[in-house]
Amino acid sequence: MAADRDIPDGVEWPPGWSVRSVESTGSTNADLLRAAAGGDITDRSVLVAGHQTAGRGRLDRTWEAPPGANLLASIWFAEVPKHPAELTQRVGLAIVAGVSDGPLPDTRRIRLKWPNDVLYGDAKLAGVLAQRSADAPGVVVGFGVNVGWAPPGGAWLHDPTGPDRRPVTPGALLAAILRDLDAQPADIGDRYRDQLATINRRVRVLLPGARELLGTATGITSEGALVVAGDDGVEHTFDAGDVVHLRTP
Repeated sequence: MAADRDIPDGVEWPPGWSVRSVESTGSTNADLLRAAAGGDITDRSVLVAGHQTAGRGRLDRTWEAPPGANLLASIWFAEVPKHPAELTQRVGLAIVAGVSDGPLPDTRRIRLKWPNDVLYGDAKLAGVLAQRSADAPGVVVGFGVNVGWAPPGGAWLHDPTGPDRRPVTPGALLAAILRDLDAQPADIGDRYRDQLATINRRVRVLLPGARELLGTATGITSEGALVVAGDDGVEHTFDAGDVVHLRTP
């Protein structure tokens, strides 16, 4: 991991958060998990990187972006709620709030896709990934937000169309995300459901062994699992999985 650097733009972090920044690292999630295992980390510690060389997304997908282009960060939560999925829900909601104050022209199109993506329309704008370790109690939640770059088919914040588009920097966006996490109520269930674009959508759920299930997402449980009324006539519940939103003919 490279040496610490100051985050540009004169960002002022909300109180109670410990934020470190590095130019480059393999994975901010992996770094925080190692620090937690060594007892060298406190609750609400944040690591943000200008570049990740081994960042991972869901299903072990590679998460790459040009150096300095996007927000790549992880948060260590030493205190884990009864339903750990709540942490990714909270971070997803905070990202929605943070990017909604940015340059995207229609904030109504910023929604969540179960379990951990932020969409702009049907295009992915951000991803969230939680990880745990047997070596330390707690959860690390990593996230990447497409600020200045997106892969093909993705959405990003800096669409330079129109003179009134407000620029956003990764540091300023991170500060906004942390402020929203502080402001969230104890019960985020209703807010999460309101932001979840997956509900009432036709979906394809990708299953192990190259199998898939087609159906309609009807809701989520109190534990954060997705409920799908399958085309097979059976109601299915998924604690985790990869979901594709389908267009209605």
